Amino acid sequence: MKKRITGQLKRYLEWPLALIILWAVMVILLFLFCGSRAGTVGFLFMLGYLTIAVILYTRSRPELANHMISFATEYGQVQKKLLSEFPLPYAILDTDGNVLWMNEEFLSLAGKDSHFHRSISVIFPEVMDDDFPDEDQITECRVEKDGRTYRAEMQKLHVDGLFGDDEQTDSRECIIAVCLYDDTELNQLIEEREENKLVCGVLTLDNYDEALEGVEEVRRSLLLALVERKINKYFGEVDGIVRRLEHDKYFFFMRKKALEACEENKFQLLEDVKTVNIGNELSLTLSIGIGLGSNSYVQNADAARVAMELALGRGGDQVVVKDGYRTRFFGGKTESTEKITRVKARVKAHALKEIVDSKSKVVVMGHKMTDIDSLGAAIGIYCAARQTEKQAYIVADDVSDSIRPVIKGFRDNPDYSADMFIDRKRAKELTNADTVLVVVDTNKASYTACEELLHLTNTIVVLDHHRQGDDRIQNAVLSYIEPYASSSCEMVAEVLQYYDENLKLKSQEADAMYAGIVIDTQNFVTRTGVRTFEAAAYLRRNGADVTRVRKLFRDDLEDSRAKAKTIADAEIFRNEYAISICPSEGLHSPTVVAAQAANEMLNVVGIKASFVMTDYNDQIYISARAIDEVNVQLIMERLGGGGHLNMAGAQLKDYTLDEAMKLLKDTIVEMSEEGDI
Repeated sequence: MKKRITGQLKRYLEWPLALIILWAVMVILLFLFCGSRAGTVGFLFMLGYLTIAVILYTRSRPELANHMISFATEYGQVQKKLLSEFPLPYAILDTDGNVLWMNEEFLSLAGKDSHFHRSISVIFPEVMDDDFPDEDQITECRVEKDGRTYRAEMQKLHVDGLFGDDEQTDSRECIIAVCLYDDTELNQLIEEREENKLVCGVLTLDNYDEALEGVEEVRRSLLLALVERKINKYFGEVDGIVRRLEHDKYFFFMRKKALEACEENKFQLLEDVKTVNIGNELSLTLSIGIGLGSNSYVQNADAARVAMELALGRGGDQVVVKDGYRTRFFGGKTESTEKITRVKARVKAHALKEIVDSKSKVVVMGHKMTDIDSLGAAIGIYCAARQTEKQAYIVADDVSDSIRPVIKGFRDNPDYSADMFIDRKRAKELTNADTVLVVVDTNKASYTACEELLHLTNTIVVLDHHRQGDDRIQNAVLSYIEPYASSSCEMVAEVLQYYDENLKLKSQEADAMYAGIVIDTQNFVTRTGVRTFEAAAYLRRNGADVTRVRKLFRDDLEDSRAKAKTIADAEIFRNEYAISICPSEGLHSPTVVAAQAANEMLNVVGIKASFVMTDYNDQIYISARAIDEVNVQLIMERLGGGGHLNMAGAQLKDYTLDEAMKLLKDTIVEMSEEGDI
């Protein structure tokens, strides 16, 4: 086969021949200026040089080519040997992922022989077609073999003329080079480092004062000692350190690995503390806030404090783990204990008055699909603003039939301004830095009637009786959230009593707030406490009339038929959950009918919880109700909603009724198996 020398080496061999041009120029000059004799001598020398150069070129070129081929062959053998004995597993694949060649380390690792030419997925099932690299790309994937973890680095290489020497061929053949790096020890070190990160936590005895009231004074220290012993034992078993800061507050440290163990047993400490009983009528409950996810202990401690505030805002008796931007909840299966003292309500009322006095106007809004509790609470705040002679407005854009009679009554009354109720567009025009924005009956930013208002002012007040979630309003200057309260109207009624001693509600305003309490408590049947009846008594003293309230909420015939059909079509799931679908066609407020049907189904013997779905405004609305055996709030939180232990809801977008039904059932089964309900 004829061997060719090309490139820079060819030019190096040919440059003596190129000098003949200079010789020719010199000979011509000799003939012109020195005569024919000198020109002839120069010409003879030129012929001699040319003869010698041609002889050397023709003889040395093949010899040099043979030396180069010999060197390349020996060098290729050395390269092949080095690559074959390379300490890292190395292989070459074709573009389909089939093995073309493997070095000794790869053969040993794969447990194959040199004749194996099948797909690399046979050796490493983790390698998929999507893992193969494209042009000028290096890809990585994780593979496992014999209990060890490897990082497979793959790169596509182009080889010109791989299958022929024809100079006219312009094809570019490709291969894939694969190199394995053993990351087992590195991954173990990273995992150990992650597991040994310190986690900060704060622990609070929720009902410390209330629990001790029912215990003899001489036995109180014994009760606290038994509780503290359980706390120390629980954290001691997971190699944690706990220290008491105050009589009812503790601070603790533990490793992240220990936190994972606590999460696996659902923080059994919550239930263990409730078993401590030395004659106390009320069991002690705990709230725990845990912070992690930051490299700074200070930031983790701040996260633990925020998690504790969230746990208490959700009613206590639970654990909130704040891991960076993620928040996890554990416990919260029992109803929060009602506080007998009104000190907090008085403090919040005075703070609210100072905030309102500092601004020129007040805008009040509730949640989307405004109900009577949201509207009644907004009217109460409107009265407070009027008492301090401030301009006040209520955002009521999506008015349902259930509250339309109430709003119509105010609009038809000449004692109230025509712009008492405004839409979203008008609210955005009015809200500015000199506005107090009061949010009632919700603490989730995405649930508010007009979320844009939250970004138009820095003075935001939140009053709500729902448990807090991860989507809570963050930048409120005053937040009054009491999950034990029956309704937002109850909370506002308490605030009004301390807001201004000269404040007097009109009968129409008292009716609206009283109606909010009646609806949310189902005629004082659920979620009622001492303070609920005290708030109702205050409203009655201000002119609230039971008969007028009852007439406001009578159902029309179509609503009654829909409710009856919903109950009749109910499915009993797992012998204890009633699930049904409420028809929305022909109904002005299908979500209200669905909630009423869910309440009615709780009257069936053996039903622990009821769920009613309805398709409305391109969303699936779920109303969940329970008495005291199931925490429907936890179920609805799994579906992106929230609420109370016995009254909650959720909204599902991009779901059909059948898909929502399946999702709900799967969630119930999953949470039952996990022990969360």
